[in-house]
Amino acid sequence: MKAFTTEQLQRLVALVKASQSVAVLTHTHPDGDALGSASAMASWLREGLGKDAAVLLPDNPGDGISFIVPDDCPLYIGPDPEALSFLSGASLIILADANGFARTEGLADAARASKAPKILIDHHVGPCSEEFDLVFSETEVSSASELLYWILTSVGARMPLDCASALMAGMTTDTNNFANSTYPSTLRMASQLLEAGVDRDLIVRRLYQSGRENRVRITGWLLTEGLKVDGPAAWMILPREVRREFDLRDGETEGVVNMPLSIGRVKLSAFIKEEEGGIFRVSLRSKPGVSARECSQRFFHGGGHEQAAGGKIIIGEDVASREEVPGYVEQALKTFLG
Repeated sequence: MKAFTTEQLQRLVALVKASQSVAVLTHTHPDGDALGSASAMASWLREGLGKDAAVLLPDNPGDGISFIVPDDCPLYIGPDPEALSFLSGASLIILADANGFARTEGLADAARASKAPKILIDHHVGPCSEEFDLVFSETEVSSASELLYWILTSVGARMPLDCASALMAGMTTDTNNFANSTYPSTLRMASQLLEAGVDRDLIVRRLYQSGRENRVRITGWLLTEGLKVDGPAAWMILPREVRREFDLRDGETEGVVNMPLSIGRVKLSAFIKEEEGGIFRVSLRSKPGVSARECSQRFFHGGGHEQAAGGKIIIGEDVASREEVPGYVEQALKTFLG
C-alpha cells in the first residue's frame, strides 16, 4: 500500500476540523466493509471529535451485518426526506467503499448537488476523482475498512472501541475471514486492533455463527438444486419463488458464491439472485489468474475487484425474459473463460 502524502493528511484534518455535521455515505446493497468503514468513520467523528455525524445507506443492510453499526450511531436508510435533509445540511460529505456517488443510487443527486466539501475513501479501481475535493484511493489493500484504519493511524487519531470494532468487522468480511485479499498490512491492522481491545471472537460469532435456520437450508438447496458446474465455470441462480419459499431476508445468501471455488477445476463462480423490477443481481468470485471484474464489466453491467465483482442482468436489455437468464449466464461464463 502506498504511503499517504502529508498534503492529503493535512487536508483531511483541516476539512474535518472545519465541519460540524458530517454525512458518511456508502454504496447500495451495503456489505460488511461498507458498514464497517462508514460506521467507523462516523464513530470516530462523533466519539473522538464531537461532530454531528451520521451514516446514510441507500438501502437496508442484511440482518447478519447490521450489528456493525452501533445502536447509538445515527443511521438513515434510503432517500427519504429525513435522510435527504441531513445530507443537504451537512458541512462535509464522506463516501466510503465506493468509487463514486453513482453507487449511492437514490442519494447520488443530493450528494452531488451539495456545496459541502467531499472526501472519497475507497479501494476499488476507477475513482471518480472529479466528484471529490480529497481522494484516498488505494487498490492494494484488503478493504475500505483497512484503508480507513491506516488513514486514522497516520493522523494520530484516537479510535473509540466502536470505531475499532467496526474496522475489524469490515476487514473480516471483505477478506472472507482472511481467505483472500490479505496483505501484510492487513495482518498488522488485525494485530493492532486486537491489542487495542477489539473482541474479534465475538465479531466472528456474530458474522458467521448467528444466522437463522433458513440460511443453512437455502445454502443446501442452492448446492443440491441450483449449482451448475461446467469445466472451470460454476453458477447458481436463485429465483424469486424460491426466495419466498425459504422466507429469505437480505444478506442470508452472503458468501454462498465462494463455495463452488472449493472445487479444484472451478476458476470462476457466479451467484445470480432474482429481484423485483426485471433485475437479476450477479455476484462473481474467481481464483487468481481469472478476472471477476473483467467478466462483470463485459457481461453484467458491473465491476469490482480482480477476484470479487458484482453486476446485474436486465430483462428487456440482456435477455427478453427471465426464462432466458440461465442460458445467458452459461454462455457468458463459457465465452469469458474461452
